[in-house]
Amino acid sequence: MSDPVKKAPGSRAEKTRLTKRRIVAASAELFLGQGYGATTLDQVAARAGVAVQTVYFHFGNKATLLKEALDVAAVGDDEPVALLDRPWFRQVSAEPDPVRVIELWTFGGREILERVGPLLTVIRGAVGADPDLAAQWEVNQDQRRTAFRALADLLAERGALRRGLTVEAAADLAFLISSAENYIIATAVLGWTPRHWENATATHLATALLGAE
Repeated sequence: MSDPVKKAPGSRAEKTRLTKRRIVAASAELFLGQGYGATTLDQVAARAGVAVQTVYFHFGNKATLLKEALDVAAVGDDEPVALLDRPWFRQVSAEPDPVRVIELWTFGGREILERVGPLLTVIRGAVGADPDLAAQWEVNQDQRRTAFRALADLLAERGALRRGLTVEAAADLAFLISSAENYIIATAVLGWTPRHWENATATHLATALLGAE
């Protein structure tokens, strides 16, 4: 398959993309700086240097803006490429050693959580008062569960799962051990560095999924 044709720098489509990128970046800065509830779309528009009608046109509401900010933070850019289609996952998929699969997976997870962790903290602090945010939290959790099913499948394909452990149970354990909530607690409450969380989580995953050698 040929590479997709890149948009010309001065094209209308590229200008639209850059405008949306500025709006999303502005919203993320405001959500992190003053909280979700205190942020208005007028403030987002002013920070992005656009009319508030432009914000409404592209995103409709504040909850959609937060979702977009999370999506961009998760993958590190605004390219329309799913997380499991990224080079990071291809590297994990090509690794034959199950322990190394877990290490590479947790390394990638740590990089993602470093980017999205602050925004997830914003969501957690507001879900009780905002149904849209509560729904967004559930969507995020479902996406993570789907991702951990992919990890369990990789380990199962290598015949590496602990005896008696099903793929479904392995995915649930991996999701629980590597949860965003645990990352937030480890880094914000316990004072762990992200690398400390990564190493501890990889060890726990290997023990729970692969068992003792």
